[in-house]
Amino acid sequence: MYSVELMVKEHENILKLIDVIRNACCEILDGAEVNVEDFEKMIQFARNYADKHHHGKEEIIFFSKMTEHLGELAEKLINHGMLVEHDLGRLHMSELETSLHQYRDNPQTIYKLGIIGGAVGYANLLTRHIDKENNAVFKFAEKNLSSEVLESIDELIKDFEKNAQEQCIQEKYLGILEELTSKYCSNK
Repeated sequence: MYSVELMVKEHENILKLIDVIRNACCEILDGAEVNVEDFEKMIQFARNYADKHHHGKEEIIFFSKMTEHLGELAEKLINHGMLVEHDLGRLHMSELETSLHQYRDNPQTIYKLGIIGGAVGYANLLTRHIDKENNAVFKFAEKNLSSEVLESIDELIKDFEKNAQEQCIQEKYLGILEELTSKYCSNK
């Protein structure tokens, strides 16, 4: 299924961000100063690629079709599981951003702690979340949705992707990811 293959590929990109985040936090623990600009880029990627772009497809299209066609079990899985975790990820990013601004204005250790806490909370959550989606949610949908519904999801997601390509979303944020990855993940 095109949609699932695409979302799994996007998960791989998000997991690269997770590696960047963890490595940047380890550098702080090892005594490096916080690179505010790099953390701002991490937040940009998380909010615009992982959340608006990737989670947008899941929430607006994929999960919506699952809850519409698969009943109570899908509603519980999506509304009380996946969507709650999406919101928790947004909270971690907000906490990271708040601590980052506090640190930029007043570079104290307590704000470093907030940066690491928000960043690692996000990283740990998304690692588990992606595993659940790849190995349970997507497989459940592919097994239980009709071929007609699966085809409609594919078409809607193709349209979503086309619109994003016209806005250069993928190009912009994958470029940011490549820059961060080369800085924080090479030779590690």
